[in-house]
Amino acid sequence: MTAESRDTWAGWYRDRQGAEAITIASDDGRVHTEVRGVEYQGDDFATLRSAGAGAPLTSCVLEWDMPMPVTAAGDTQRATLSCLLTLGDKGPELALTLHWAGAAYDSGIAGGGFREALGRIGRQLPGGTELAGRTLVGA
Repeated sequence: MTAESRDTWAGWYRDRQGAEAITIASDDGRVHTEVRGVEYQGDDFATLRSAGAGAPLTSCVLEWDMPMPVTAAGDTQRATLSCLLTLGDKGPELALTLHWAGAAYDSGIAGGGFREALGRIGRQLPGGTELAGRTLVGA
């Protein structure tokens, strides 16, 4: 990801106090979001920490969708990657689902590692097919 690029995705933050629409942004190799007026940053989705004096993100869920191009037989096609990040007492749990060509490819739960979860999905794709999206942050 280049320093000039910035990706943003709409999503939801949920905890015991309710749900809130959020925007997640990725630029300069970092992820940013704001929850209830507090800015959070991290090198990966699962390592978001308060940029100031805000409380840590715990006992909560972040949910968002992002476009993920898939290349099959030399043709790049659109797909959607649904992301569910649970931040609980046992640490981060990330579940990804790729929706493409009428099928859903699920990562299962990964310990928060975005690359690992994408790798699990990539291994399920038909032969000659690969995820064409650029690497996102330090995932």
